[in-house]
Amino acid sequence: MTTTLILIRHGETEWNREGRVQGHLDSALTAEGVAQAEACALRLQSESFDHVYASDLVRARRTAGILNASPKLPVRYEPALRERCYGIGEGKTYLELDAMYPELSSRSRSTDADFAITGGESRRQFHQRITGVLPQIVEAHAGKRILVVTHGGVLGVIYRWLNDLPIASAHKVDIPNVAYNLVTIKDATWTLQVWADCTHLPVGTFEDR
Repeated sequence: MTTTLILIRHGETEWNREGRVQGHLDSALTAEGVAQAEACALRLQSESFDHVYASDLVRARRTAGILNASPKLPVRYEPALRERCYGIGEGKTYLELDAMYPELSSRSRSTDADFAITGGESRRQFHQRITGVLPQIVEAHAGKRILVVTHGGVLGVIYRWLNDLPIASAHKVDIPNVAYNLVTIKDATWTLQVWADCTHLPVGTFEDR
């Protein structure tokens, strides 16, 4: 019995375009972000899903609504699928963070897995959150096809986890908005089958924001 996860990052947002750290805050999808989601929705029309999950943040909810248009399934909004929390860094550009909190900013982007910016999550806490919720979703829907709409940082965790990379690996992960990512789970073995496939629409790449 094989369980399939289709993992999609939300469409481009205004803060993606401005290079601002979003975390648990939100900004609206850009017109391009909506077009990206609509193009992905066309691609997904050839596939069937049994369940749809999404982060409860607005940018993921909006994207899920577009992707889930036909046929429309109930969407389960899961707070544990949120982006990493960046505390006092949220809403700021990295240049602003460097100027306002130079030590905090540099350490938040370092390979220290246990450092957390004030009010935020460490990489290890974030990793534990994501690698905790995904197996729960899979266990609840064994043998089903599940669409999951989430965030760039979440996908970065999944990529590093399934490729057995360190939690705070400096390895750059390609995470385009609304790219197609596919993971299968069979006999407790998780296999990354497709990653960062955006042939349905050329999109920009933003890492862990």
